[in-house]
Amino acid sequence: MTDINAFIDDKVKNNDVFLFMKGSPDFPQCGFSGQVVQILSYLGVEYGSANVLESEELRDGIKAYTNWPTIPQLYVKGEFVGGADIVREMFQAGELQSHLQNAGIAVKQTA
Repeated sequence: MTDINAFIDDKVKNNDVFLFMKGSPDFPQCGFSGQVVQILSYLGVEYGSANVLESEELRDGIKAYTNWPTIPQLYVKGEFVGGADIVREMFQAGELQSHLQNAGIAVKQTA
């Protein structure tokens, strides 16, 4: 396993909810990352994040890790949930809230 894969693996497996994004939760640097941050914030979910713009190795590594071409990427309990479109659709349907609660993640608000 390469160093970047080990880093990604560590973040995904040691955080209940983790978001690989462009920018930071306080300053998202793309609209899609911003949407996922807004959804997680609205739900009151605690999560870790990594800014893929800080490292080309991380940006390429996360895409290879999941075989998913876009960022952001959301993980819950080590499982890849999806990117912005999937997260938004799940949220709007109430599926994201259920998925988080079923994984033992506290959700403060429901849509």
